[in-house]
Amino acid sequence: MTAIPAYPKKGYLSGAFRVFRLKDRNLRAIPFHYHDFHKIIMFLSGSVDYIIEGKTYPLQERDIVFVSAGEIHRPVFRNSDTPYERIVIYVAPDFLARWSAQAHGANLAACFATARAEGSVMHQLPGHSHDLLYHMDKVEKTAHGQGFANGLYTEIVFMEFLILLNRSMAEHELRTQEGVTYDPKIQQVLRYISSHLTEELSVERLSEEVFLSRYYLMRKFKEATGYSLHQYIQNKRLLLARDLLRTDMAVTRISTETGFHDYSTFSRAFHAHFHCSPKEWRKAHASASSGLSAARSF
Repeated sequence: MTAIPAYPKKGYLSGAFRVFRLKDRNLRAIPFHYHDFHKIIMFLSGSVDYIIEGKTYPLQERDIVFVSAGEIHRPVFRNSDTPYERIVIYVAPDFLARWSAQAHGANLAACFATARAEGSVMHQLPGHSHDLLYHMDKVEKTAHGQGFANGLYTEIVFMEFLILLNRSMAEHELRTQEGVTYDPKIQQVLRYISSHLTEELSVERLSEEVFLSRYYLMRKFKEATGYSLHQYIQNKRLLLARDLLRTDMAVTRISTETGFHDYSTFSRAFHAHFHCSPKEWRKAHASASSGLSAARSF
């Protein structure tokens, strides 16, 4: 994971998931960043907008924020004096994949796919069958308990929450947040990059796609995402390459499948990003589930 900002860290994550309940006041501005794990936030109070992949969501109490691994995001504090309170869960994609494989076809990561398609921030109105705030609060309290077999019990409670969360989405008990703002042209560029990630993606090609000058596009893209077009595309390609390294695909083929012109360019970029070579990463993660890196819970 790269682009981790220099804000204070709280907690070091090495397992499959981690839960925090945080209340902060007077937080300084947080730069755009991303993680190699998924994140779920239950927003409890504050005056906060949340920007995810170029879309700005004004948060309301009991909003649920979904940030998939690799999605660029940051909170923006409209009133820094108002305490920002939330429950945050980090969860490793491998953990969801492992449990989904044992769940007879039930995809526990479906909630993130739905959020990417329909809206990254959703809201649960009172009176529905699954009180997600209650269950998320229960996960947080259990995770910090000390009782018999608490680690196992925490995982069971967390799995219950994930199942109820996915049920709530499948049963349309969550509605997408209103008042979302974004630049349609930038969203068009982001969709194009996502669907053509392994192809040639020059600034000229992208500017032609959306009928903007290359300089205007580069400026607006940086404003919306915090990244240059080149940085954004390369980071997305490297995250895709990392995922493909979990398969049996040859490393040299992965370099071409992820849009790099030659293996040496790919290897240098991968090493600069993940601080090891592609082969070293594959060896280190061949039999281990993905851990979660240290990060502040925003």
